[in-house]
Amino acid sequence: MHNLDQESSFIRRSISILALVVAGEAVFFLPFVLPRVFRPTLLDVFGLTNLELGIAFSVYGVVAMLAYFPGGPLADRYPARKLMAFALLATSMGGLVMTSIPSLAALNGLYGFWGVTTILLFWAPLIRATRAWGGAKLPGRAFGILDGGRGLVAAAIGSGAVALFAFFMPDEVQSASPEQRESAFRNVILLFSGITFAAAVFVWFALPQQSSTPREMPNRFEPKGLNRVIRMPTVWLQAIVVVCAYVGYKGLDDVSLYAHEVLEFDEVQSARVGTLSMWMRPFAAIAAGLLADRFGVARLTTLSLLMLALGSTMMAAGTFRPGMTAFFFVTLIATSSAVFALRGLYYAMMEEGRVPFGDTGSAVGIVSVVGYTPDIFMGPLMGILLDRWPGPLGHQYVFAVLAVFALVGLLASILFWRLVQRSIQEPIRPATSP
Repeated sequence: MHNLDQESSFIRRSISILALVVAGEAVFFLPFVLPRVFRPTLLDVFGLTNLELGIAFSVYGVVAMLAYFPGGPLADRYPARKLMAFALLATSMGGLVMTSIPSLAALNGLYGFWGVTTILLFWAPLIRATRAWGGAKLPGRAFGILDGGRGLVAAAIGSGAVALFAFFMPDEVQSASPEQRESAFRNVILLFSGITFAAAVFVWFALPQQSSTPREMPNRFEPKGLNRVIRMPTVWLQAIVVVCAYVGYKGLDDVSLYAHEVLEFDEVQSARVGTLSMWMRPFAAIAAGLLADRFGVARLTTLSLLMLALGSTMMAAGTFRPGMTAFFFVTLIATSSAVFALRGLYYAMMEEGRVPFGDTGSAVGIVSVVGYTPDIFMGPLMGILLDRWPGPLGHQYVFAVLAVFALVGLLASILFWRLVQRSIQEPIRPATSP
């Protein structure tokens, strides 16, 4: 009987983390995966310029920045199951609006709406539910599986969407009429909307009806929790680590262009370089999570930031020249692994940072507001550097920015690590409200 209970518990936990993985990526299919995979088609069908699409992304970014903070306490108060399922349902309904090929103004409004559904209602509940799944003993494994699994889901669904699009297009793609292209693209939008809706149903039935609170995390939501979290130095150090790691993530957008302009790879080879970098995500995130539970999240975070700093510095120094392929790929794999390892680690830092479980959402709000600011400044900064100094020099400046942020993050992670070590003898207690 005891074995049956253990087996049943294992199955429930497996289904729960699978739901979190699928939902964690599905909610971003329509606003981000769709334009990333089908950008030329989207621009053509909607009659947009790159700048106009960029403005839509900016609308999303501004709404998201405003939504991160209030979304945290919301997640601490209401069950993740309800918030996440409703967010996925609402996001999928936005996809139906998108099939009408709306005007630019309506598209901007749609991206603002998605900023609310994916961030205000979804992001903090996802992180809180993942932390509950891992508990105090396996935070690294939980967040490593979450981000690594999301990478696999994105790759699989993206490949399937491309196959569907090709199926509805004529054999000679270049000969497709505007009507055929629009019809095929509508089917892709419907596919993404359907998957997002299915993820809502999956979450509703897979996650517990009430917010899951492990026995070793007895804290519940309290109105004073936000003030308590603001007073915790580990939360602010974690926010610095996230912003520095996210700069590294955004900087990886440059690797394919770097391979083309610096190493003289052709366009196909350069695309493969970018793909290789992205495929490091599931392996690095999951491996980092497993290792973190064995050796410590703070220690693995520090090591990953050190690796990111070294790799970025080598590229910023102009180390690579045409023909240095093997050395470049070793550096690319190491640097990309460090970036994606950090994505699997930086929310697991909450456990070692002694954030009360009931205050998880509030902490996520603070960390996210600071940590995802590169969504606002990194794109324009990279564009300025690459356009003003075309060729190798511009790329060196881009990676110099990554190296500087990595060093700042490294310093923050070391300070975080010292606080964690000190807490082994004297536990860190959040300051209470007056």
